[in-house]
Amino acid sequence: MGSENPVSSSDARPELVLAKWSDRFFAWLIDFIIVQVALGVVFVAAAFTFWFGDFNADRFWGDSPLKYVITSAVFFAYWTFFESTKGQSIGKMVLKIRTVDLAGRPVDMKSAAIQSFGKAFLLPIDVVLGWIFTNDKRQRLFNRASDTLVVKEAATAQPGVSYRKD
Repeated sequence: MGSENPVSSSDARPELVLAKWSDRFFAWLIDFIIVQVALGVVFVAAAFTFWFGDFNADRFWGDSPLKYVITSAVFFAYWTFFESTKGQSIGKMVLKIRTVDLAGRPVDMKSAAIQSFGKAFLLPIDVVLGWIFTNDKRQRLFNRASDTLVVKEAATAQPGVSYRKD
C-alpha cells in the first residue's frame, strides 16, 4: 500500500476572520445615518399635517421617551430583518462584514433578534461590557447571548472552525 497523507484537506479546520471593532463601528454608523434620515423624513411627514394648526412638532416629539422608544424599535426591526435574512445590514454590506453563528453559518431570526436588541436598546452597556469582558471572538454582550459573531464576508460555514482577528 502506498503512503497516505495523514492530514487531508478535509481535516483542516476552517478559519473565520473576525471583523475589526473599527469596521463594526463604521458599519453601525452607516446604519445609524440611514435609519435616522429615514425616521426624520417619517417624523416630519407625520407632523406636517399638524404644522398648519397650533401644533408644535418640536414640543410634541422633542426628546420625549416616545421618540426614543419608536427610534429604538425601528433600529431593532431594521437590524433583526437584515441580519436574519441577509446576514448583514446595509452598513455591514458596505464594509463587507456579516453576522454568523459560532460555526460560520447564517443566523436565525431568534439569534438576530437577541443580538439586535443590544444594539437597538442598550448599545452603550452592550459595547462597554463587551469590551471589558472581551474574549477571543470579539463579541459584544448580546453577541455572546445569541451565540453570534461578526466576520469578514468571505468566511464560509463549516464545522470545527477556528478564529483569527483581522
